[in-house]
Amino acid sequence: MHPMNRRRLTLALASLAAAPALAAFGGAAAHAQSRPAAAAREISWLDLVPPDWKPQERIDRRRAESLKDDDELAQELMRELREILDTAPTVDRFDGAAVKLPGYVVPLERADGGLTEFLLVPYYGACIHVPPPPANQIVHIKSRQPVKGFDTMSAVWVSGLFRSERHDSGMGVSGYSMDLQDIQRFVPPGGN
Repeated sequence: MHPMNRRRLTLALASLAAAPALAAFGGAAAHAQSRPAAAAREISWLDLVPPDWKPQERIDRRRAESLKDDDELAQELMRELREILDTAPTVDRFDGAAVKLPGYVVPLERADGGLTEFLLVPYYGACIHVPPPPANQIVHIKSRQPVKGFDTMSAVWVSGLFRSERHDSGMGVSGYSMDLQDIQRFVPPGGN
């Protein structure tokens, strides 16, 4: 295994156990002025993870840490881990509901100078510099009208119609989708 792949395996293992806890956003942490005015229900990233999902129990972390860079078992473990992350179970209690959720933008499609499709992820760098988080921590978002002024890893609030729906964008497998109704910049407490 190439050293970079071994590092990716270590990062993926860490994200498996900690992705929801790494979420940079929480409902109470947001500055009131940064919240969308829509009547959507505010949810958190932890709301999207089934309480009984314990993926770390399916991987022997000691086995992974003992592997050498050229060990074929490391590649097998990485495939197994990707399968666990990509098939992470979702919750359906928000299906069809108007919700709002903070996160970071991972652009997928642009048109007329704006985003028409993107992923929303819970922590900075997800899907870009580190392995993608579990599918239940990625939301695939489509907008009828291009939204302008948002780039890779822009911190935002999004609101719209929410569904449990799997989609593989090539940047990561999302377990949820949203038809965008509103997007606003996220302003942290004390921020401008």
